[in-house]
Amino acid sequence: MATDSPLLLAAVTLLSAFQMGYLARRVGWSRMAHKILPPVVSGPPEFERTFRAHQNCVEFYPLFLVSLWTCGMFFSEVLAAATGLVYMAARQLYFNGYTQSTKKRLPGFYLTLAALLTLSVLAVVGITHGLLDKYFYTPI
Repeated sequence: MATDSPLLLAAVTLLSAFQMGYLARRVGWSRMAHKILPPVVSGPPEFERTFRAHQNCVEFYPLFLVSLWTCGMFFSEVLAAATGLVYMAARQLYFNGYTQSTKKRLPGFYLTLAALLTLSVLAVVGITHGLLDKYFYTPI
């Protein structure tokens, strides 16, 4: 194994995949509790909130992965991994809040946006620095 492998990014990615599986399982448990068989996605408010919380996490997941890896490869792997863990905690806070009430999802949602914005901005900074260094830097 190469010592320059992005181990932290890989670890956070794998942890986030396990988290997504756990959230999907929570939807399954809610289906069983409310006797809702697939493909039905409507039912009691508790089920619908759990289903929507998971769907929202699924919708944000590609944005997270792209931002995580781009930030980690072009800016800082350690900072990207740490922010990725914050993102995961925010998603859990969001999910748990949303299953209770729609208003309780907001703290986790705002923290999620902050983590994604951080990853994205740092990715842009890293890419910009790389482009400037590669194409515009002229040694004296």
